Amino acid sequence: MNMVHGLFLVAIFTLAYAQLVKGQSMPSCQTKCGNVSIEFPFGTSPGCYYAGDPSFNITCDPSNKLIFGGNEVINISHSGELRVLNTRSYVCYDRQGNETGRVNRWSSLGNLTFSDKNRFIAVGCNTYAFLNTDGVGNYSTGCMSLCTSPRETNGSCTGGGCCQTSLPRGSHYFMVSPRSFSNHTSVYSFNPCSYAFLVEDGKYNFRSSEDLMNLRNIERFPVVLDWSIGQDSCEYVGSGKICRGNSICSNSVRGTGYICKCKEGFDGNPYLSDENGCQDINECTTSRHNCSGSSNCENTVGHFLCKCPPGYNLNATNNSCMRKGRPEYYGWTQIFLGTTIGFLAIPLVISCVQRKIKHRRNTELRRHFFEQNGGGMLRQRLSGAETSHVDVKIFTEEGMKEATNGYEESRILGQGGQGTVYKGILPDNSVVAIKKARLGDNSQVEQFINEVLVLSQINHRNVVKLLGCCLETEVPLLVYEFINSGTLFDHLHGSISNSSLTWEHRLRIAVEIAGTLAYLHSSASIPIIHRDIKTANILLDENLTAKVADFGASRLIPMDKEQLTTMVQGTLGYLDPEYYNTGLLNEKSDVYSFGVVLMELLTGQKALCFERPQHSKHLRDPGSGQSCC
Repeated sequence: MNMVHGLFLVAIFTLAYAQLVKGQSMPSCQTKCGNVSIEFPFGTSPGCYYAGDPSFNITCDPSNKLIFGGNEVINISHSGELRVLNTRSYVCYDRQGNETGRVNRWSSLGNLTFSDKNRFIAVGCNTYAFLNTDGVGNYSTGCMSLCTSPRETNGSCTGGGCCQTSLPRGSHYFMVSPRSFSNHTSVYSFNPCSYAFLVEDGKYNFRSSEDLMNLRNIERFPVVLDWSIGQDSCEYVGSGKICRGNSICSNSVRGTGYICKCKEGFDGNPYLSDENGCQDINECTTSRHNCSGSSNCENTVGHFLCKCPPGYNLNATNNSCMRKGRPEYYGWTQIFLGTTIGFLAIPLVISCVQRKIKHRRNTELRRHFFEQNGGGMLRQRLSGAETSHVDVKIFTEEGMKEATNGYEESRILGQGGQGTVYKGILPDNSVVAIKKARLGDNSQVEQFINEVLVLSQINHRNVVKLLGCCLETEVPLLVYEFINSGTLFDHLHGSISNSSLTWEHRLRIAVEIAGTLAYLHSSASIPIIHRDIKTANILLDENLTAKVADFGASRLIPMDKEQLTTMVQGTLGYLDPEYYNTGLLNEKSDVYSFGVVLMELLTGQKALCFERPQHSKHLRDPGSGQSCC
């Protein structure tokens, strides 16, 4: 088992190493520590740094500081430089010249080396300091600073209270040792300590009075380290170098190894080949292009072009545009272009005129349909006192066509005596039922307008809500709320096989229908007789709540009348015999139809069934309890 486990770890390491060799960063690698970005070839864990040199393995400590060689890293550059904070060395004395504290700093950098961008600085009066390194051979240097009072210092690091010297490139190790000629006995009052440290050139400015006393309590200074890949030059490693796409190999300034750089016009990490590698810079969105005047900048891979508009030439000296001289054939060209444009414009003008004529015809046709479908009648009735509470939303022909997908047959929900009902989807994704009336005579148009007026005045939870209508189509349309669970007829007589109507449901539905009829007959602003109450006109929603629908046959009863004489209309099996024989319509006609619906709820039998015996085809007839398939 241990051998298998070991082979598994070796395989994982091999895959990780292969991915890094290909120049693809591992997705699990840490990319940031504090405010410092970590990019390959550096990394904090195996598989995330360049495996050919352990010096690229750096640490992110618990305090979120990036550490290399005991020093905090503040910046990693693709140009082969690493910046760290290096601690000062010092020696301090008391008034009698006794040493009270000493720290001689040393650092070992692995395969990284100190850059010649650093300076060795000593601060203090009667101070000298040594720097020992392992550069090209062992190397030592130092400097000396003399003064007896702060007045002898001039604020510059030139030997009076502060001295400095250069540092050779290529050292892997150094040690700093500050010393004093007289143990600061003569200068203790303003300078109790001698300090020595390495610092990046230009990052330290000597302030005589403050620095002689305590170096402004600064303990660490930025130092530049050089790094490179391997020990061999670009020419020697050849195709074995780890530089990736859109990059070039450059020999390291420290004399050994190489670094990779993005080609001109590219930016990113030259050691990676994924989206973090060298990518094209869009010079046109930055200040890196020099297109001027009327020339336009166009980005290309790795570069850019300055282009001029038609009729101009590019001046290569300053990348500006100059107008071209007109050739002799310029006038003929204008004539040719004018003639061509004229011929092309004629069909375009004709097309525009035809489109305008078609639009006008469609507008007139919609106006004609509006009047044909009772628009004038609707306006007249809406202006009457009896319909003061009516609020009807008008939908457009185009909106209805889009909602029903061109009145597709698959959208048909049902067809009845008063028209066809489609399922529609409005632009706000709300689902509606769209009733498309059948073509017929003016009496059917009057029924349609009647249904609009009746439903617009009804505000009851058990009545299907009318949302609006459309009169611009060849046949009129009504837009209702969508009730998604079928009709009571479907649930009672088998069209919906999984119907779950319990006795409690049936009782509640009966109560809801009765309440609706009571509202229509007594509570509506104008009494309304439905005239076609039947189970097929009772819709059920997802909660099996009853919704009375199809008011196409309905009539408004004036307040000063109890009944109307009308042409008999309704459904056999539900039709009130007295109304059928006399033509006198009142609310009792709806009550009779409701009684038939109650019998259907109780018995589960259809109101009219021709399969029953001749004397009991109607559910109300004696002996009609015989089942009807």
